[in-house]
Amino acid sequence: MELLVAYEQDPAGYNMAKFISSDMSRDGDVFRGKNFDLAIIPSPAISADWLEQKYHYDGFVFLSKHAAQSGELALTCHSTGNFSTAQFGGNEKQVAIPHPHLQKSYMKKLSKNKDSFPNFQIIIEATHHGPTALSKPTIFIEIGTTDKQWTDETLCNSIAKLVVQTMNEPLNRSPVAICFGGTHYPEKFSHELIDGVHALGTVMPKHALEFLDEKLFLHILSQNEKAKTALLDWGGLGPHKQKVLDLLSTTDLQIIKL
Repeated sequence: MELLVAYEQDPAGYNMAKFISSDMSRDGDVFRGKNFDLAIIPSPAISADWLEQKYHYDGFVFLSKHAAQSGELALTCHSTGNFSTAQFGGNEKQVAIPHPHLQKSYMKKLSKNKDSFPNFQIIIEATHHGPTALSKPTIFIEIGTTDKQWTDETLCNSIAKLVVQTMNEPLNRSPVAICFGGTHYPEKFSHELIDGVHALGTVMPKHALEFLDEKLFLHILSQNEKAKTALLDWGGLGPHKQKVLDLLSTTDLQIIKL
């Protein structure tokens, strides 16, 4: 069973959790459901590496706000991890176990309902921020991009409904790929996730590839045990293309250039 998690002072996360919990029964500090439970926590979600000290579940799905300096409206979803320093929760040079099948199911459902969100970009983000140390799959589902959207209960409720639908449906199992290259908002990988064959594990963008070394590479592989493929944004690998190819040559991963 999965645990939905929201930080009580995150307006978007709290609004989604409030809507979802209205149909659940409360048991102490946990709301119980048939296919998932929900917890509203007192500390920021990006620093929730402590969760397994208190909650024991098969995976963790964080409901959160999304902020961006561009101000562009976005509905997004991403795995967590730090490729270098840990500026925003988690541990340095540590990535969490991704939640590829749930992410694919949610993003496909979001895309099918895109007409309900005409002003929003529907796209994944590259792997970033904490928590990174949980031993079970971890994913963030986010509403962006300003306080106006985070406090819009109609919007938050609409996204929450899609989350509930995703959590209540059996997940299709797709081949899993690790991704390298592209921007923080990787359009090629988003397109593959929504319209293509693969579900996505860790997504390491071009700007993080300078930190990729053998130790980090092996750690990423260990956190993506089910991955059989590496997807490369071929035009978005920058000066580190050969390093990525050399590291991949030591594995059995199929390489697909996008």
